Amino acid sequence: MSAFLSNLGSPPLLFFFLGVMAVVVRSDLEIPAQVAKALSLYLLFAIGFKGGVALAESSIDTGVLLTLIAAIGLSALIPVYTYFLMRRRMSTADAAAIAATYGSVSAVTFVTAAGYLDIQGVSWNGYLVAAMALMESPAIIVGILLYNHFGKRDSASTGLFSWKQLLNESLFNASVFLILGSMLIGWITGPAGMSQVEPLVKGLFLGLLCLFLLDMGIVAARRFRSTRQSADGMATGQPLRLMVLAAVGMPLVNAMIGLGVAWLLGLGEGDALLFLVLVASGSYIAVPAAMRLALPEANPGTYLTMSLAITFPFNLLIGIPTYHAMIRWLL
Repeated sequence: MSAFLSNLGSPPLLFFFLGVMAVVVRSDLEIPAQVAKALSLYLLFAIGFKGGVALAESSIDTGVLLTLIAAIGLSALIPVYTYFLMRRRMSTADAAAIAATYGSVSAVTFVTAAGYLDIQGVSWNGYLVAAMALMESPAIIVGILLYNHFGKRDSASTGLFSWKQLLNESLFNASVFLILGSMLIGWITGPAGMSQVEPLVKGLFLGLLCLFLLDMGIVAARRFRSTRQSADGMATGQPLRLMVLAAVGMPLVNAMIGLGVAWLLGLGEGDALLFLVLVASGSYIAVPAAMRLALPEANPGTYLTMSLAITFPFNLLIGIPTYHAMIRWLL
C-alpha cells in the first residue's frame, strides 16, 4: 500500500492526471504537435542510451546472457498472443498498440520493485536494467509488424505482400531506429559517453517526461469518451469492462509465464521478482512515444489508459507483493 500511495504522488503520474483534468474542465491547455513529437523523440533517445550504458557496465556470463535472451524472446512473444486476443474485439491498430504496450515494460514499475527489494533486504543484479531496455524494441517492432501485415490484409489494398519490405520498414521506422541506435551508441561509449551527455539524459529526463505525460493525458482524455458503450454492448471505441479485464488479466498471465521462465533460468529471489515485473508490466513511456510516431491510427485513450490508469496501479498495489509471494512459493 505504501508503494502505491508514494507513486500516486509522483510528478509524472500527477501531470498525466493534470492533462486529464484539463480536458474535464474544458481548459484550452494544449501541447503543440511539434513539441509533442520532440518530447517523444527525446524519451526514446534517453531510454535507449541509458539501456546501452547499463549493458556496457554489465559483466556478461552464460546465466546473464540466457536471461537477456529470454527477456527479448518474451518481449517478442507476448505481443503475438496479445494481439490475437485483442483483435477479436478491437481494431487492428488498437490491438497492435496494446500488443506492443504489454510486450514492452514500465520503467517506473521496475524502479518501484527494486526499491521494494531494497526495503525487504533482498539483493538483485544490475544487468536486469539492461534487460529492461532490451525489452522495449522487440515489442515495438512486433507490434508494427502485426499492424502492417494484418492491417493491409483487412484493407482493400492489393498486390504481393513482402516480408522483406515489411521488416525493412519496421526496423528503420523512426522510433525503432532511434531507440536501437541510441542503445548501440550507449553500449559503445559506455560510462564515458554517459558522463558527456548526463545533464541531458538524466538531468532533464523527469521534467520532460512530465510534459510528455501531460500531453498524453490530454490526448487520452479526449479519446476516452470513445469507451462509452452503445446500445448493443459494443463501444464506439472499446468497452470499459473489456479494458479493465484485459489490463488486469494480462499482467497476471504474463507473470505466470515469467515465473516458469525464471524457474528454468534458476534466477534468485530478487532477480526473479524484477524479471516478473518486467514481463508483467505495460509501457506508458516508450511505446506511446513510438505509437504516436509510427501508429497514429491507434487510440491512446485505449492503450495508454489500460497501461497507466489500470495496469500500473494494479502492479504497484497488488502485483509486486503477489509476484514476490509466488516466487517464494516456487523458488
